[in-house]
Amino acid sequence: MRLHDIAHARTGDKGDTSNISLIAYDPADWPALRDRITPQRVAAHFGTFPAEAMTRYELPQLQALNFVIRGALAGGVTRSLALDAHGKCLASVLLEMELPAED
Repeated sequence: MRLHDIAHARTGDKGDTSNISLIAYDPADWPALRDRITPQRVAAHFGTFPAEAMTRYELPQLQALNFVIRGALAGGVTRSLALDAHGKCLASVLLEMELPAED
């Protein structure tokens, strides 16, 4: 099962930092997101993603995770020649991740 089957995502940016919020459609799926979607698994999913640091914040009242990724945007909107300088496609990439099996 892919994350897009149980969650939706939204991105934001500030300078060279991207944040990706992952929100469960159904509160019953929140424990699986909370327990299985770790910063290490997200980093592995992105592969060679150029990030300096990734911090995960839990928002249980919203059944959401927020990943703040410093150094993700190759200098930021005004400095990057990347096609997606805002990092908006990062949410779609994350939603393609397979939900890992329980540990």
